[in-house]
Amino acid sequence: MAYKTARSGAALCIALATLALSPKAQAQGYEVQPWRAREPIPVLEGTDLNGKVWRLADLRGKAVLINFWASWCEPCRAEMPALQQLADFYGPEKLLVLAVNFKESNAKMAQYVKSSGLSLPVLADPAGDIARRWGVNVFPTTVLIAADGQLRQRVRGELDWSGPQAEALLQPLFKR
Repeated sequence: MAYKTARSGAALCIALATLALSPKAQAQGYEVQPWRAREPIPVLEGTDLNGKVWRLADLRGKAVLINFWASWCEPCRAEMPALQQLADFYGPEKLLVLAVNFKESNAKMAQYVKSSGLSLPVLADPAGDIARRWGVNVFPTTVLIAADGQLRQRVRGELDWSGPQAEALLQPLFKR
């Protein structure tokens, strides 16, 4: 089982490296893809470290940022402080930031959350089912959902969520 997880992690790192080698990604470190209008909205249901169940269907009326990450992913770890700052700055009534952890144990997630001081909701995806439904194959990947419930964009790769590029992506989410 450990071999399979390590092999999956290596494959994901190769995918991220491939993304990083594209000229567009080299210029900015990430790629923004619009969510296709006819692409169905995947189910999101996950449990956080406190046992609370989160469902995307229950979050209508709020902008939502879903970040798919793992503690073994260096770009994921680099994004986490800025994601926490976003969550603190906007507050959960305006922007809900959910961090979906890919295939790690609750103990591993709890250790990371404690050592990094995160307070945003961290959802477990122990078998990778949530990531698979959302088409995530590069880490980090972030999905942006407007307050009206419409999926807007998918950001593949590391983005500075405290910078102007992130602000330009976030502001349209708040309009109803």
